[in-house]
Amino acid sequence: MKITAIDALRLNRPAHDLSTTPTREPWEPRDEVANPMSRYPRFKPHRRLWRPQWEEVWCRVTLEDGTQGFGSTINGRPVASVIEDHLAPLLVGEDVFATDKLADMMFRLTKPYGTTGLASYAISAIDLGIWDALGKLLERPVYELLGGPARESIKCYATGNDVDWYQDLGFEAFKLACPYGPADGSDGIQRNVEFVAGVREQIGAAADLMLDCWMAFDVDYTAQLADALRPYRIRWLEETLIPEDLDAHVALRERLPWQTLSTGEHWYTHVPFQWAASHRVVDILQPDINWVGGMSTARKIGSIADAAGLSVILHAGGNNPFGQHFSIATPSVPMLECFVGTPPGVPLEEGWRLPGQAIPQDGYLTPSHAPGFGLEIPNDWFSPFFGA
Repeated sequence: MKITAIDALRLNRPAHDLSTTPTREPWEPRDEVANPMSRYPRFKPHRRLWRPQWEEVWCRVTLEDGTQGFGSTINGRPVASVIEDHLAPLLVGEDVFATDKLADMMFRLTKPYGTTGLASYAISAIDLGIWDALGKLLERPVYELLGGPARESIKCYATGNDVDWYQDLGFEAFKLACPYGPADGSDGIQRNVEFVAGVREQIGAAADLMLDCWMAFDVDYTAQLADALRPYRIRWLEETLIPEDLDAHVALRERLPWQTLSTGEHWYTHVPFQWAASHRVVDILQPDINWVGGMSTARKIGSIADAAGLSVILHAGGNNPFGQHFSIATPSVPMLECFVGTPPGVPLEEGWRLPGQAIPQDGYLTPSHAPGFGLEIPNDWFSPFFGA
């Protein structure tokens, strides 16, 4: 079955008002999070002061019988241009069943300007659209195309700092966004310790507790903080280092042989994950399926982890059907991350989600059993990214 068109799209979501009044404002719009720009006072108070405001990008893959599949990613116009101007024209006419060939073509086609970074986002959207179309063509959910479910449901953890609200929702595992980094000095370490200690007391000794450090630290700061947090049993420290500094990852593993480490949200293609596994620098690989190269690349990473005895936990994998289907089908995935998008007091069912998308119930999630990724987005929600 041939691909006849690949298009970059905008998703025009209708207005969505909550019917339940929040009990308080959520943490994320107001709270500081340690980040790579924290050393510069003008940008330190919040990540929104410097992160790009590019919009979401969707991709539609159309087959010769009219079947359509959809994938998504972020980073707006640059990514949509890679889809429309370069990759789409060269993939039209290819067989949709040749998923490995198509992924390899995109990996190689983008070499002149670099497959990592923005090109990887474009590849992800196309690849996910291909898998969605293939599932719909075969009238099978994507997780069945991946070999079938490895479990009936998968445990979820909640990411964010409104922990009491996540407990009310039924979560029993929690990942905090670390507020302070090297720019805050030794006082920042102490404030991080007080923050984590308070949450550990709140959730009890048995609950999993993790810390997301979002590329904010260096090796020495990470080692100091890990030592200070040792009494609070952090299950893993996440993405503490600048992702490109591979030597630092080796040095950190040497400094902290006892601490479980994870990273990969800002790694692209399967290659750095292969390096990380062969050098044993982390214990958990954390690609984002909408950024790393889509389902085809995520499958490679799952195989890398399985061969190396490591785990894969997708970045924000519970927040979209793409990550949900990969995770339920992949034995090396023990948990699913959910960034809770509703303010405290507002049930998850009222929060914004795409039609057909599953949400966690009492800390566990089962993906949609519908064909493809199970999305039921009306066609009139989409428009061409670059106009008619």
